[in-house]
Amino acid sequence: MMNYEIFKEVVAEKFMDYMPSQYKDMKLEIHPVEKVNLTLDGMNLVGEGDIKVTPTIYINDMYTHYQKTDDLREVLKTAAGRMEHAMKEAPEVVPAIDLDGAKDNIVFQFVNTEQNKEMLQDTPNRSFQDLSIIYRWIVKTDEEGIQSTVIRSSLAERLGLSEEQMFKLAVDNTRRLFPPSVKSMNDVIREMFTKDGMPAEVADMMIGEMPPEQTMWVISNERGINGAISMLYEDKLHGLAENLGTDLYIMPSSLHEVIAVSASMGDPNELAQMVAEINMDQVSLDERLSNQVYHYDKDLRKLSLATDTPNKRIDGIVAEQKLIYNREEQSR
Repeated sequence: MMNYEIFKEVVAEKFMDYMPSQYKDMKLEIHPVEKVNLTLDGMNLVGEGDIKVTPTIYINDMYTHYQKTDDLREVLKTAAGRMEHAMKEAPEVVPAIDLDGAKDNIVFQFVNTEQNKEMLQDTPNRSFQDLSIIYRWIVKTDEEGIQSTVIRSSLAERLGLSEEQMFKLAVDNTRRLFPPSVKSMNDVIREMFTKDGMPAEVADMMIGEMPPEQTMWVISNERGINGAISMLYEDKLHGLAENLGTDLYIMPSSLHEVIAVSASMGDPNELAQMVAEINMDQVSLDERLSNQVYHYDKDLRKLSLATDTPNKRIDGIVAEQKLIYNREEQSR
């Protein structure tokens, strides 16, 4: 079986052989596409004519298919079929974008700073503990879901907005478009059971009750999308801490939510170890946020890091420590 780099070379050489004849004059381009926490190899077809929007297929997904089937021909045939379908569905003209309307639809998103250093070089952001706040433009919202895009520096320039201006807009927009929510884990599980058709009384019997100070609390938003940013709303943290009568430890379970517990429930380093293990085993790389645990002081009303594990990256790779030499060592 080919390794990924050889596979990518073969795809670049053979892919167009599997495309229908009407696309043979188009050029295949492969380029890196920066996503949250990872960089993928995107593949587009580019040509002259009426087609103005070119779909992207990721070679990384093709390689996953290849690893499962060990059938290069099948992988190329399937990918070419997907590309052909996407090309037919793509609009011939890019719709005009409403730059003025964008100001009402700019929201926050958290990303891990260490894991996204390259992306952050070209993305307006500001630091928050071991995380960075970036900005997304909500382009469309309907019953099928949400379409949004990360605001890179070039788009921010087109919008005529500085990072500070986007921050001020996002403070109000995020809360309005994605109202923050704080729910007990029991309530979240109960909602899942009843949504699947289980009678509420049966769900209550299965779940049982737990004292608030021993309960896990899910902090997210009403849509459950990029909800970890809701821990920026200090009033929500303060209300929960006052209800429990203790400080909070906050564990980032994904980009979409964080879990808060009473500070009396455990040691933050042990909680961080649990977070790291869950990240590696159960959370996809593109949805991981951090291996750290945060501490909310209800009296100071301040959120800070409770742990310090800078060398444990969220992709499982241990970052190399910088070597420090003193003069005596250098002279040896």
